[in-house]
Amino acid sequence: MIDENGEQLGILPTEDALTRARGAGLDLIEISPNAQPPVVKIGDYGRLKYEQSKKDKDARKKQRNFELREVKLRPKIETHDYETKARMTERLLLDGSKIKVTIMFRGREITYTAFGRRLLDRMAEDMAPLATVEREPRLEGKNMFMILAPRVTPTGPPKFALHKDKESKEHKDGAHANDHADQKEATKEPTSA
Repeated sequence: MIDENGEQLGILPTEDALTRARGAGLDLIEISPNAQPPVVKIGDYGRLKYEQSKKDKDARKKQRNFELREVKLRPKIETHDYETKARMTERLLLDGSKIKVTIMFRGREITYTAFGRRLLDRMAEDMAPLATVEREPRLEGKNMFMILAPRVTPTGPPKFALHKDKESKEHKDGAHANDHADQKEATKEPTSA
């Protein structure tokens, strides 16, 4: 038995241990039930449960959960669609998820697996600052896939996320310039011929 101050009291009968705990206004907590004889401690059971839940919560917070997410592409994907998928892939990699990039072939497209391979190689190259190729591109049935794992420390900035911000800013600036030009045109008085 261990008392509330952490001092060992030796082996006591259960009734004596309970009497001591009640006398101190605390609980008798069984620490290790499988030991011979079982180890018990005098303490506040509510506080013990609270501290244990706090430790468990901290452990869950520190634990990194690698989730496998999937990004699906087609062999004849347009440039804009590819960039949208690449931005989504970057975002998922930055969140710490592993990515399964899948190329889906339909019908006779399966005869052009070289297109799919080039597309996966392009994706791996574009994601190189953020991810490493965990599984090389492989054809299974009518799908070709590879798995990207996030790097612990990225070797550079995301390739597509920055372009999006620049494009939207340039687009807004260009739109404002066009608005001003339209307003000037509208304020000019018509000339008679």
